[in-house]
Amino acid sequence: MALRGTNQEFGRPYNRRIVLESIRRHGPIARGDIARHVGLTVQTVSTIVRELEEQGYILSLREEPKGRGLPPATLRINPEGGYAVGIHLTPLGIDAALINLSGDVIESSRREASNATPDHAFDQIGAMVRDVTGKRPGGRVIGVGMALPGPFDVDSMSFVGPTTMTGWKHVALRERLTAATGLPAFFESDMAAAAMGERLYGIGARHSDYYYLYFGVGLGGAMMHDGSVLRGAWGNAGEIGHIPVVPDGELCPCGNRGCLERYLSLEARGRRAGNDADWVAQVGPIFRNTIAIIENLFDPETVVLGGLAASELLERLADAAEPLHNSVSARADRKTPRVVVAGGGQHAVLRGAAALAVSGVLSPRFGQMFAAERERGRDILSAREIAA
Repeated sequence: MALRGTNQEFGRPYNRRIVLESIRRHGPIARGDIARHVGLTVQTVSTIVRELEEQGYILSLREEPKGRGLPPATLRINPEGGYAVGIHLTPLGIDAALINLSGDVIESSRREASNATPDHAFDQIGAMVRDVTGKRPGGRVIGVGMALPGPFDVDSMSFVGPTTMTGWKHVALRERLTAATGLPAFFESDMAAAAMGERLYGIGARHSDYYYLYFGVGLGGAMMHDGSVLRGAWGNAGEIGHIPVVPDGELCPCGNRGCLERYLSLEARGRRAGNDADWVAQVGPIFRNTIAIIENLFDPETVVLGGLAASELLERLADAAEPLHNSVSARADRKTPRVVVAGGGQHAVLRGAAALAVSGVLSPRFGQMFAAERERGRDILSAREIAA
């Protein structure tokens, strides 16, 4: 994925963000190499680097000279230059993690909270954030990001079915999260957060265009294009679980019949008797068709299987899909398998949620690109509005 800067004044916060991202991905790296990676002048990069270094987000290193002249200073992320908290809220419970600027999970916590109401959930989240941040006294906590099931703000589909959380409709998520934690707050759908976490710290770092298929209580997906999640007009692109694929199939809480997540999800697995091998044998043909649908719709470099399902279960599904259907992805020049299993699991969601806070705080004006959406005055902000 190519990170490209902009010379427009409006883009200065964005440039700051991609310079930091280039250092994180390629460091130790010299200023001139950063400039080539992101398409900015060395002078612009040097100005941004000086600011980031003064603020403690990056470190400058210089090797001992081996001949005449000094070697150029190289830059790397200062892992302890700041922390962000990632929160993952599901109908089953709440997970939190303190994550440093290198994406390392420093501390984590889980609270069992089945179908928690907003008041109970935010009380728990406040306590969990205090707990994990208290393990690094004096550390700079940049902000908090929360991932939760979507779609958002769709009357007939939001907070219905197995991902239902009682009383969460029309909750001002960002305001409540800030009030509970005292930190700048951001939120995203769990599938998009997981895809972002995978892009930053997992398999996705090697690809510009891939599809992340998220196995959670329900089923979702996110297409990563040039390093960003494709969100759609209202931020709800990726609800692949609600595509009807089985004629006259099982009734879905969304009102349709035969939706994918009635067959492919952890909730679907829990409703079916037998072991994992039995379930995979039943749903394997549906999963095989699903991969062909994704490939022909999005033409991804690869389809990444991830989410909350165990890696062993996802590996079984990947094996069951073989031989894959013919599709636009059946190319002779492929360098990556058409289907791969992510290694991040739950941490991918938490890392992606924390990355929302890092990006949102370090590049605050980038979010102004979505200002028109904010003016619509919805009670629940869409995922698209806060992604920076």
